[in-house]
Amino acid sequence: MPYHFFREVSNATYTSVFGSTSVPNDTTFGLVKEADFLVFDQQRGLDLLGPHPSYEFVFAVPESVHEAPVYVASQNKLYFSQLAPPPGYLPQQVIDLNQNPPTLAEYLSDPPVYAPNGGTFHNGLIYWGASGGNNSIGGSEQRIGIRTVDPTTNKSTTLLNNYFGFYFNTIDDLVVGTNGDIWFTDPQYSWFNRLTDTAPQLESATYRFRPSTGAVNLVEDSLLQPNGIAISPSGKTLYISDTGAVSGPIDGALGSQGASFNATGKRSIYAYTLCYKGTSLLNKRPIYLAPGGVPDGLKVAQNGYVVTGAGEGVDVLDEDGTLLVRVQTNYTVQNFAWTGKDLKTLWMFGNGGISKVEWDLPGQQLQ
Repeated sequence: MPYHFFREVSNATYTSVFGSTSVPNDTTFGLVKEADFLVFDQQRGLDLLGPHPSYEFVFAVPESVHEAPVYVASQNKLYFSQLAPPPGYLPQQVIDLNQNPPTLAEYLSDPPVYAPNGGTFHNGLIYWGASGGNNSIGGSEQRIGIRTVDPTTNKSTTLLNNYFGFYFNTIDDLVVGTNGDIWFTDPQYSWFNRLTDTAPQLESATYRFRPSTGAVNLVEDSLLQPNGIAISPSGKTLYISDTGAVSGPIDGALGSQGASFNATGKRSIYAYTLCYKGTSLLNKRPIYLAPGGVPDGLKVAQNGYVVTGAGEGVDVLDEDGTLLVRVQTNYTVQNFAWTGKDLKTLWMFGNGGISKVEWDLPGQQLQ
């Protein structure tokens, strides 16, 4: 990059992207900001994009957090949530991909699930990390926990809602292992976003929950704000993102003071080796520092590439954290999900927008 160049850091009102770097002595650099795709590894990047990649902005939605997308292949529908603001919003959303063009509608399970913040599909059920806690929401008390929804009956079931009587903080994201154990992150964002009426009672941490016995095990407590979580197709590596760059004060007497962004804070992805029959984590190693925003949603493609929603776009990394391709959006992406018969369509969700990419990078088949 020719001198002099300079890139502003992000703050509460401004999102810095690579293309916004000022490079006055390179007149072509302005093309970076306008591109749908940025390729950083020519061979592997062009291979995963395929011969005819496309990006399409599909739905304009409120400037709220949109999270927890789960694709139900048998229905060809995509379920997701709308979080704060405003707090207290109860209905989820569903995109019907059988329609041309796809349609967007409200969805409400029975009983309702307040503020799903992470989701996956397993054994015919939607698994949601419910991040809202309130004494009276939708006619009943709800606490942060793990819930399932049967998409054929719309019935929801609570699997977990406490740690020895304490409320969880958020349950931001979750993934189901091959043995049925549920791995989930528990940062403090529900307090910052006013989704819960109780200040955090537990440290930020990552847990493993075994539904067959009810056992909950602490597996990681070194991250400031553990967020996205995903498992490799081999089942040998687990990835967790730390979004501690977005944090705030915690004082129950003062109430929620919100959160702010500190560019020098944690916004990294870590890889861990799954060991002891897939029950514990060893060999923590940082593999990626997100160059824009924080690495929020986190999933692993069918071929083992790591994909994360980071600021205004989605980054595709190899297993070692090398950036291969960035998909650029005009809104902050919180999470995403693969859809379609061959799982080569990626839908992205965030503040103010829903968009999709057609490429040659298939997601994992969730059973």
